[in-house]
Amino acid sequence: MDATRHQRFLMCRPTYFAVDYAINPWMDPTAPVDVDLAIRQWEQLRQTYRDLGHAVEEITPLPGLPDMVFAANGGTVLGGRAMAAQFRAPQRADEAPAYRAWFEAAGFEVHHPKHVNEGEGDILLAGGHLLAGTGFRTAHPAHAQLQEVFGYPVLTMQLVDPRFYHLDTALTVLDEHTIAYLPEAFSPGSQAVLRRLFPDAVLASMADAAVLGLNAVSDGQHVVLPAQATGLAAQLRERGYQTIGIDLSELRKAGGGPKCCTLRLLQGGE
Repeated sequence: MDATRHQRFLMCRPTYFAVDYAINPWMDPTAPVDVDLAIRQWEQLRQTYRDLGHAVEEITPLPGLPDMVFAANGGTVLGGRAMAAQFRAPQRADEAPAYRAWFEAAGFEVHHPKHVNEGEGDILLAGGHLLAGTGFRTAHPAHAQLQEVFGYPVLTMQLVDPRFYHLDTALTVLDEHTIAYLPEAFSPGSQAVLRRLFPDAVLASMADAAVLGLNAVSDGQHVVLPAQATGLAAQLRERGYQTIGIDLSELRKAGGGPKCCTLRLLQGGE
């Protein structure tokens, strides 16, 4: 298993978090949301990263953008380059220029998307490949542009269950050689590719996936995941990972967990 790597994350405080519309099966605008609790839970996640030695940078939240807290969707960052996002839902469209401006101010070489592309929500670096989700959000033609920008082979992962609308809700990269995923969230062909590439993968149960247990962040040793995913946490500990459970129950009302709140600012080769 890989040694711990100190990483750099971008996050956005859920100051304006709300569930005012429904763009995935998790969202119910009639259900109450406790914004103060959402902020406290988010702060615990941020502090957990800092306690592990990771650097956390923050983008300023904007009023009227309740999903901006889900920073992973703001783009894909790798090796000094950033692919900006283009959101499918019009309710989130104005997040894209905000994240793009942050990337530019931070000195990244910013590339503009030609197709719908919801950032690291659907694009995950796993070893020497970029796993790229499609089916609900990111458009399949976006995958070709990602390969041209980043120079990594891109493997399309077809998502088939609307509850797992982004790749990072159905699969987490544990280290350069290992992933955890929910097989039922993928098409038969994509399942076959994952079995071939990652024969020793951790297979999550539907019960753990249903609390967004796979929406996790790993540094190669520590795995930060929803506290409710107890079965998956046990599986990971059996593999030698140290698990840290975080309760993000309020943000889960919008379909988000730890990874959704976390954009990894990756260097090349990570």
